[in-house]
Amino acid sequence: MQIKIGDRIPEANLQHIREGVEIIDTPTLFEGRPVLMFAVPGAFTPTCSEHHLPGFVERMPEFRARGIDVACLAVNDPFVMQAWAQAQSVPDDLRMLSDGNGTFAKALGLELDASGYGMGTRSKRFALYAEDGVVKVLEVDAPGEFRVSSADHMLTRIDSP
Repeated sequence: MQIKIGDRIPEANLQHIREGVEIIDTPTLFEGRPVLMFAVPGAFTPTCSEHHLPGFVERMPEFRARGIDVACLAVNDPFVMQAWAQAQSVPDDLRMLSDGNGTFAKALGLELDASGYGMGTRSKRFALYAEDGVVKVLEVDAPGEFRVSSADHMLTRIDSP
């Protein structure tokens, strides 16, 4: 069942690299603050690298000004996420999170079967905005689309949920 507005973010462990590989649990990530998380089907893939992540990198000052933490999620390992962040000049405060086995994507009900493309189980392309661990805005792009999970669209949705 897919997560919906008003639901609490499910508990899961994600990984990122700061001083080596670190585990961050979703309560620590989401509780007590506003967080916008966007997910991509895969690091270094065309739409993700040319449009999705760069849009958030470009609009980070606007999210910062609103006091919103931003995180990018992919079903990739943390080393791939770190390399992608470096290749895309991602600022340190945009967290690049690894959901290596797709357990968080599954817990959200937003997993994607990309085995037809040789990618196995991935995450659907989505963006969610949560306050204190409760989903306030959820946008999920249709397969093959990139529209409602963009930084530009999410800025308008956060302004008027």
